[in-house]
Amino acid sequence: MNTTAIRVLLADDHALFRAGLRMLLEHMAGVEVVGEANDGREALQLVKKLTPDIALMDISMSGLNGLEATAHLSQEYPDVRVIVLSMHISEQYVTQALRAGAAGYLLKDAAASELEQAVKAVAHGETYLSQAASQHLVAGYRRRVDGGSQGEPTPATPDDALTSRQREILQLIAEGHTTKQIAALLHRSEKTIEAHRARLMNQLDIHEVAGLVRYAIRIGLVSSEK
Repeated sequence: MNTTAIRVLLADDHALFRAGLRMLLEHMAGVEVVGEANDGREALQLVKKLTPDIALMDISMSGLNGLEATAHLSQEYPDVRVIVLSMHISEQYVTQALRAGAAGYLLKDAAASELEQAVKAVAHGETYLSQAASQHLVAGYRRRVDGGSQGEPTPATPDDALTSRQREILQLIAEGHTTKQIAALLHRSEKTIEAHRARLMNQLDIHEVAGLVRYAIRIGLVSSEK
């Protein structure tokens, strides 16, 4: 890792939020913002070009959300540590971020001091979870343990079995992209995308696009507000 400064890439689809984040980070000793991305795909491109130490990744971005971008980064650029930024503090979101390979989970309303603490902890190889996120994770674990002790383990949800590619395609479908547009974005044939969509519908037992959209919103792939 860079011994002179912690190189940080910002990925968020709100320009004003990125500007505020950049200003906070640039006032921190030993931290340098090396680039900004508007979505997950751009973040992947900039990581390859700029080789940051840390990517601050918004969880909700169109095209390729922060969770899927994090999963790609953890596989392709394991030396880049990701801190997921989110407004959500549910156990589901925290667990998904950690599964994707995130080294940190920080709420967007965190204080500047906590942002600095998270960046420096992750830069030194530690895992950082905001206090609220930790509490939800522990609470969820206790519920599962209690349920298991009563013979009622928490069942796996269908999205647990989705591959990263399936989740990526599900998000694009939910955002209204056509099969032709998805094929162009992912550099695959329309026939391949149609096959992925058919498998998705069978696996989730959802057989119309409106149902896929509702499901994608429910598991946090897309926001109902966008």
